Amino acid sequence: MRRRNQGAGIDDRESGETDGENYQTSLGFFDQAIAAPSMKAALEAWGADSNLFHQGAAKESHDPDIIAAMMAKPGVVLRRPVGTDRPFGEHAELPTDLGGGEPRKAARKSKGPKAKKRSSRPIDKAAERKAALAYEREERRRELERAKEEAARQKERERRQQAVNKAQAVLDKAEEEHAKRAAAIEAEVEALEKKSQAEQARWDKEKERLEAALPRAGLVLWQASHHLRALIVRDLVPVLRLGSRRRGSVGAQERAP
Repeated sequence: MRRRNQGAGIDDRESGETDGENYQTSLGFFDQAIAAPSMKAALEAWGADSNLFHQGAAKESHDPDIIAAMMAKPGVVLRRPVGTDRPFGEHAELPTDLGGGEPRKAARKSKGPKAKKRSSRPIDKAAERKAALAYEREERRRELERAKEEAARQKERERRQQAVNKAQAVLDKAEEEHAKRAAAIEAEVEALEKKSQAEQARWDKEKERLEAALPRAGLVLWQASHHLRALIVRDLVPVLRLGSRRRGSVGAQERAP
């Protein structure tokens, strides 16, 4: 709202601040009126992007009926269909005749005599102060509502953040447990790899030793068999010769007359 007020080109010195005034303008399809402490406050309540008072599009209202409606709800923007003389209220329907301009002119003409019946300022001061106080109360109420809404949003953000933090803590714990298990498995794999390498080295040496022993084992076997043959020849030849002699003697005896 303050940005719009800056765009409207009104500062505190030009805001026309008093104890309270009644202002009226036409925006879009509606005439709008508000009891506010200043032109600046009225422009903020209307949401105007420019200084409607300098442009002649907004003015102070002196219509007793309109003033009575605004005093009943100070600080609240009241509306009625543009170009009509219907009573102002918080909610208004769209005008039924958007094409014709006569009703608006007639309404403006009807306001002329009433505008001349301006009530004396001393009599209106009390009402204007009352409107200003009511406007301030309304602003405080709105600020309180905004503060409550912001507190609720902040509480919701904190609740969501707590849920996120809790979920993140569970995830971190699971990742830590996984890292421990993975490290243990990796250590077991390294230990098995070392055992495998040690076993391979032992087998390589054993195999080399056994393969080296093969030629020696063959030589020993050949030497044993050669010695055995020598023994056989040495022991059996005399026996065979003796047997041959005996067979020759027996044959000679058999051939004798």
